Amino acid sequence: MGLHFSKEEFKSRKLKVLNSMKKENIDALLMFRQESMYWLTGYDTFGYVFFQTLILDQKGNIILLTRAPDLRQAQNTSNIEDIRIWIDKNQSNPTNDLKVILDELNLKGKKLGVEYEAYGLTGRNALRINKSLENYCLIEDKSELITKLRVVKSKEEIVYVRKSAELADKALDEVWKHAKAGISESKILAEMNKVIFEGGGDYPANEFIIGSGKNALLCRYQAEKQILNNPDQLTIEWAGTYRHYHSAMFRTIPIGKANPKHYKMHEACIEALKNCENKLKPGNKVGEVFDMHAKTFDNLGYNKARMNACGYSLGATFAPNWMDWPMLYTGNPYIIEPGNVFFIHMILMDSENQLAMNLGETYLVTKNGNQRLGKQKLDLVII
Repeated sequence: MGLHFSKEEFKSRKLKVLNSMKKENIDALLMFRQESMYWLTGYDTFGYVFFQTLILDQKGNIILLTRAPDLRQAQNTSNIEDIRIWIDKNQSNPTNDLKVILDELNLKGKKLGVEYEAYGLTGRNALRINKSLENYCLIEDKSELITKLRVVKSKEEIVYVRKSAELADKALDEVWKHAKAGISESKILAEMNKVIFEGGGDYPANEFIIGSGKNALLCRYQAEKQILNNPDQLTIEWAGTYRHYHSAMFRTIPIGKANPKHYKMHEACIEALKNCENKLKPGNKVGEVFDMHAKTFDNLGYNKARMNACGYSLGATFAPNWMDWPMLYTGNPYIIEPGNVFFIHMILMDSENQLAMNLGETYLVTKNGNQRLGKQKLDLVII
């Protein structure tokens, strides 16, 4: 089997989930988040776009209900031994197959936790589950039960996170090498992905964000690929990805020459990032990190240009995005712990002047503070 973690690691994870289920008085957990399945068993697939669930009861039984194409996928990538297949056919309803499994596990009348907050569980399928289990058992939303366990990375996970950071650094080298007037954004993306894959990396959980000119002010990927001008500005956000673990970075790079406002915006990003670094320590709340970000930018006159969140946790995530729980926004009460991994981004979008400046890095929280995982310089690089 292509397991990426030791048997001891998987045993520890399963025990943590069972303990959490016991504390929350849950007799079984129905997992629909691919991240949960991967973390708990190693199961690696994009088959979650169809109906698929992993059942874990308090006795430790694990059963996967999926489609035929994922039978061998589960056999080759996970430690799951009991795999059930629901059949594709007209008007098929896999919740009926799920109910058969629940009967086998004697879960009628018991309390089940369901990961409703899952990209693979569509609204239609959620309605089917609710209807199928109505008057059969009690259901509670336990979308974050495993997510809250995943947020603290183990030593084995941190090895992969560091490898991801190395790949992200190599990708930035390619940006600096190729980003110049006359070059297409497509060429830059191609070279970045080339070094990541050659380094043993994976597809990221969402597209790299790239844009020049007016598109440098966008925070999402879009399909237009432009040729860089002189002068110009290039915004790019990417992640090194290894074994599905992500380490993200963010930069805006002036092409040809920088607008004088670019320098001031970059200085503000540096100051805000350093202030956030100082706040990213065990015992502090993630909301306090955002508040430091906001205070810094607001004091420098960038209130209208900043965002209402300044980062999020990173880990092993699947499409459609690499953002993990929790997010850094005001009032978020999550208390920072050693082993957390956070991507902190300083985003300034000046719509009035059509100027962008972005700076983002990934950090590992340590016992006494944090460590920036990327090794590249934070200077304003003008190409």
